Parts: sequence; C-alpha cells; structure tokens
Amino acid sequence: MTTIDRLVGAGIDRIDGPAKVRGTAPYAFEQDPGEPITHLALVQSTVNRGRISRLDPSRAEAMPGVLAVLTPANAPRLGGGLTSDLPVLQSLDVHYQGQVVAAVVAETSEIAKAAVGAVVVEYAAEPPDVALRTDRPDLYAPDKLMAGFETDSVIGDVDGALAAAAVTVDATYETPTQHNNPIEMHTSMARWEGDSLTLWDANQGPHSIVKDLVTGFGVDAGQVRVISPYVGGAFGSKAFTHPNQMLAAMAARVVGRTVVLELTRQQMFSLVGHRTPTIQRLRLGADPEGRLTAISHEVVEHTSRISEFAEQTATPTRVLYAAPHRRTTHRLARLDVPPPTIMRAPGETPGMFALESAMDELAVALGLDPVELRIRNEPDRDPERDVPWSTRHLVECLRTGAERFGWAGRDLRPGIRTDGRWLVGTGVASATYPTRRRKAQCRISVDGAGRYTVEIDGSDIGTGAWTVLSQIAADALRTDLGSVELRIGDSRLPFAGGAGGSTGLASWGTAIVFTARDLRTRLEEQYGGQVPADGVTVDGELPGESPAAKTHSMHAYGAHFVEVRVDRDTGEVRVPRATSVYDAGTIVNAKTARSQLLGGFCMGVSMALHEESVTDERYGHYVNHDLAEYHVATNADIGDIDISWLDVDDQLANPIGLKGIGEIGITGAAAAVANAYWHATGLRIRDLPITPDKYFRPR
Repeated sequence: MTTIDRLVGAGIDRIDGPAKVRGTAPYAFEQDPGEPITHLALVQSTVNRGRISRLDPSRAEAMPGVLAVLTPANAPRLGGGLTSDLPVLQSLDVHYQGQVVAAVVAETSEIAKAAVGAVVVEYAAEPPDVALRTDRPDLYAPDKLMAGFETDSVIGDVDGALAAAAVTVDATYETPTQHNNPIEMHTSMARWEGDSLTLWDANQGPHSIVKDLVTGFGVDAGQVRVISPYVGGAFGSKAFTHPNQMLAAMAARVVGRTVVLELTRQQMFSLVGHRTPTIQRLRLGADPEGRLTAISHEVVEHTSRISEFAEQTATPTRVLYAAPHRRTTHRLARLDVPPPTIMRAPGETPGMFALESAMDELAVALGLDPVELRIRNEPDRDPERDVPWSTRHLVECLRTGAERFGWAGRDLRPGIRTDGRWLVGTGVASATYPTRRRKAQCRISVDGAGRYTVEIDGSDIGTGAWTVLSQIAADALRTDLGSVELRIGDSRLPFAGGAGGSTGLASWGTAIVFTARDLRTRLEEQYGGQVPADGVTVDGELPGESPAAKTHSMHAYGAHFVEVRVDRDTGEVRVPRATSVYDAGTIVNAKTARSQLLGGFCMGVSMALHEESVTDERYGHYVNHDLAEYHVATNADIGDIDISWLDVDDQLANPIGLKGIGEIGITGAAAAVANAYWHATGLRIRDLPITPDKYFRPR
C-alpha cells in the first residue's frame, strides 16, 4: 500500500451519522437562504405527443398569494445548447406525458399547488407511441453507447459457430421500465443576487449541474454556485441536470426572491428519468464439456424523441466469459416517453440478468453444475480487447461463495425440494462492473497547529463518502482522523466529477492521495518536515484514467448464491438467505462497504421480484407512479444476507487499490434469484419481475 495501513480498511462509524440521526444535517429543502422562501408548483402535460393549443393562466394569476405563472409565452428565454428536456417552457410542443407546460410561484406551497389546478391547458394531441417491440421498423443503431462504448462488437463467425455447436441456448429476456426512488425527492432552492445564482440542490455532483445552468442562463461559471453537502439517495437519478433545477432558477429570477421546488413522488416518475426497458436475445453455443464456442447478445431498448440515451446493456457479455466467436448489438426505438437516465449499474444490471439466466439455462441443457460451467469458461485475458486483467478473481468468488453458502451436493433437478407448502431452490450468478476513475482536483491546507483541511467537490449520496474520504486523507497525511476536516458538496470547491459509475471514491480518493503526497514533499523539502506558523496549502490534480487502463482490463467481480422459496398455493416468492462474495480491491471502510454491497444486492432482489413501471399503451402514462403501487423491497422481503469480500487490492487501478463498490452488488443479483426460482419450481421466468401470478401461467 502507498498509504499507511491504519485507518483504511477499518469499520469506522459514519462521521455524518450523528447529524443525520439528530436531524441537523441540512438537505436541500432545509437550507436557510436568509430570507422568506417562495414555492414553485408545476403544471404537467396530460398527453404524450402534440402541441399546446390553449393555455390560460388568468384565474391562477388572480389568486391571492400567487406571485407569477410561468408559461411558454412569458418564461425567460434560455440559451441554446441545452439538451433533453432542459429547455423548459421554451416551446408549445409536447414530447412526453408529465412534461412541464407551466409553473406557479406563490407565497406558500399550498397556494402554489391550488393555483396549478386553475391553469387551463388544452392540446392538439396525437396518439402516443410507447410500446417497445423487436419488430419495429424504426429501430436504429446509435453512434455510441453511454460512457463511450461501441454500439456493436463482432469477433469471429458467430452464426457458423452457433450452427455447429453441440449444445445451444436461444432465449429472449425482458426487463421492464424501472424508476429510481431515493427517499429524498428531487429538490432545488434557488436565489439570485444580481447575476449570481446560488442553488441548494439534491444532486450527485455540484459541478455536474453548473455547466447546464451557465448554458441556460448566460452567466459565467464563477457566477453559479451549487451546494449539496447532504443528499438523501439518488441511484443515478440525481447525476444529471433535470427540469427542476432549471425551473427553480428561472422562477427565482422572475420573482426576485428565493424559490424552492420539491418534486412530488408522482412527479419523479416523469421528470427525473428511469431505467429503460430491454428486450434481449441471448444465444449461447457450447461443446459437450460446456466450453462456450459462441456468444450472441442482441439488445433492444427505448429512448425518448427529444434526446438519445443508449444504455450499454450487452457490454458485460463482452468480458465475462471466454468464447472464440462473440457478438453484441444494441438497437434503439425513439418513443413518446420521458428521457431515460442512469439507474444503479446502468446497462450491466439488465444485461447481467439476461446473460446469467442464459448461462443457467445452458448448465441445465448440459446437465452441468452452474458454478462449474462458469469456472470452465474463465478467460485468461479480456476476450474483447485481448489485454491482461489488472486483477481478476471471479473463480475465487464462486468457490468461496459456494463454500460459505453450502452449495456442495446440490441436486441439479428442479422442483423436487419442499418444506411444507414451500418449494425450495437455489441459484447462482456472477457479477461484474468496470473499474474506472475520472479527473478530479483537490486542495489540502495545514495550519500551524497541525490541523488539515481537505477540499474536493465530491458528493455523499448516502454511500459514506464523508467518512471514507476522511479515512483516506488521514492515512495519506499520516495523521489521525480527528486532525482532518473534510469539505465536499460545493461547486466552489476544487472540481470533481459526480458520484456515479462506481468512480467516485477511486477518483476523489486518488486525488486526495496525490495531493497529500505533494503536501508532505513540500513540507519536507521547504520546511524540514515542520509546518510553518502560517500554514501551507497545496492544490493537486488527478488527470483522469489510470495509465494502466490502456494496457489492462479493469473490473470488479462477484458471485451471488441465493435460496428461494415459492408457495405452491399462492405463488408468493421469498428469499430467506443469500451469500455474496466480491473481488472489489481494497475495502476502505468495512462497515460502510458492507452496507453498500448489501444495499446493492437487496436492490437486485427488488428488481427480481417487485419493480416494474407499468405503461398504459392507450394513454401513454405510468399507471403505478407512486410507492403504493410501484413496489420496492422492504425489510420484510430480505432474509439473511452473508456479505464478504476477498482481500486483494488492485494497484494498477489506483494507489489505494480499490475497484468501486457502489454498483457491483446489484449486477447479477436478479439472475441469481430467477435461477433459484427455476430450481424451486421448474419454471423459467424470462420477463421480470417474478410476480406471484407468473407461477400460474399455462405450463
């Protein structure tokens, strides 16, 4: 290790925990701008496609306490260059149901919401097109996928290898639209002082929001400050700018006062993105011993008409298993839907459900243990890029997990184990997620008393960044935790990319380590190792990706083992126990890491059994747009979860040796549940979620 192995790895309690438990940690809605706050409420489109033919705000404007009603006719003009649905109230055109068509600013939230109902809006509407199908003639290949991945990849003669294979699987898997539902709704509080904007906001990275505000309002970056020290969850929905930030800033400029906009739970189903639904065809070919000869993974997903979002669903298939002939493709349909966005492990999460389900089906066709099948197809090098791994211990995860779970002696036959009325089965799936890091800057100051201030615009969205960054800093500075003050969540701090893609800690932590090294070197060389009375400040910068990323393939790995019980009378599904083992490099904080990995796995269980945004294809809206009907896993749905990890770091990825843990926990988890369901019942469910009614499908 290049840092002192003293605090890194310890299970230290959350530094921000006491403030959150006591209610003193200010979230976006709880900020004090120093003046009375006005409230913003939204008028949303009731059609998916068309144009506003009449909009009359006069009754709302006449209501006592209403300060302004913003419409496309009077809203300030935003600068060009904004994408997706950020040019709010700039046109009469309607592109999706729930689009903001007017906004009311009032003295109280009650008045603002009441005035929304007084705004008259009529539409010249067209029938909505919201159905995703593989036979659509308008499917197209995007130029690139999200994060810069190639749209398609083809190696060898896939069709020929499939035709010649001794054993094949050809199956189609479907995942539904899903919505991020963090406990804190998206909230923005805006205040202008002259031409300078302060925005207290719930987001995954203040710097990520600044650029769009600068573009929209025609100001300089130095005139915009975004503050978000505490964020109540995100799962990707707060990674990018959405209409709420633009509207809050617009309204505050119009009325000349501080404006707050807190989206309702229902509004979050249309205004802050969703995970795209997918239809995935998986074809696998293998020899009689179970060694893959061909892999084909073809994906169809949707995007919106006003912006393209191409999720990289098949990319884990490019790296997980060895096969000489391989193909992955992605096709999009432009539909009358809100713009999709990232949701925890975008791409990998639905993609791994399909791949790992297909691998289980192949194991059944071969009469081979599914753990052994995966081990037999372990690649020596990255099969897509033909480069070595930085580190890869998937086989060890599988073997360790099998031992901890009690996999040995598992009967391959489905539907034969019972416990009273319960059918009992077990399943396994692999997990993988890329290891990356991004550009980040950091400033560290030390005063004459030996106290350090570490400044970097990282974000803690509930993941423990306040704590783990302090641990990294203390070790890198060779001091104790109490001597470090961390400052994050403010765009006035040194630049850092947002929390997302499991890159946060790898990027921010590495920037801190590099800056701490520079500070210690300066103290030694210029001051003989002593801190001068007036202190020293050093600014550092991490340029971006590790140089080894060009020569090595870097990923985190894992293995999930699950027991599922299915009630033979009702179809109810339970997951009483599971084991997950991860190859995630250095674990900086054993306590918060376990929470992250546990949370990711639980979200995978939720994906497998509960989560589905149901679209009414006649009227184009999501019919279950609240937490009463959009079901997520709760404590009662989660049994005993055994979480562990291998003690192997990855020094090629970053000097801390970590791989990122925010998303590896969910990848593959839904497949493990679905595979266990098959083992319990003999029924293969290929369209999530696995709801009780699917047990009673015709067999």
